[in-house]
Amino acid sequence: MRQLDRTDIAILNKLQDNARITNAELARSVNLSPTPCFNRVKAMEELGLIRRQVTLLAPEMLGLLVNVFIHVRLEKQAEDMLKRFEAAMDERPEVMECYLMTGDEDYLLRVVVSDIQALERFILDHLTKVPGVANIRSSFALKQVRYKTALPLPDQGLTLRSPAR
Repeated sequence: MRQLDRTDIAILNKLQDNARITNAELARSVNLSPTPCFNRVKAMEELGLIRRQVTLLAPEMLGLLVNVFIHVRLEKQAEDMLKRFEAAMDERPEVMECYLMTGDEDYLLRVVVSDIQALERFILDHLTKVPGVANIRSSFALKQVRYKTALPLPDQGLTLRSPAR
């Protein structure tokens, strides 16, 4: 296992805040010279700690105004049924998040669409057609109170764990 020190954590916090920061700016902000800073970032990428860098868009400006949480229960939790459902959700661009859950429902989806008609099309044309889907229950988000992508990191060092499979 690899240890992350305070400098690594500072680098990760800066990158989570602004992935477009230049290496020179990043190095300066964590009190390193550019080459060691670049090498640390590269090492964390190679470890798989930094998965990718993305651009976050404003969904409302793109007309994606409906944010829905959909609870899905399957007929049974057979491995092939779970894999089939997950593959089907992976193909749908409107499915922003999909979680296998404990409790009464098997999956929780977060779906973003333009309007109620688009949601209806997604449910009727795609979700209900996935073999094994037994029940669908939706909850609409009225307002996004908090949305963040940055993970909470400790101030001190941290021991990396192997990724879950």
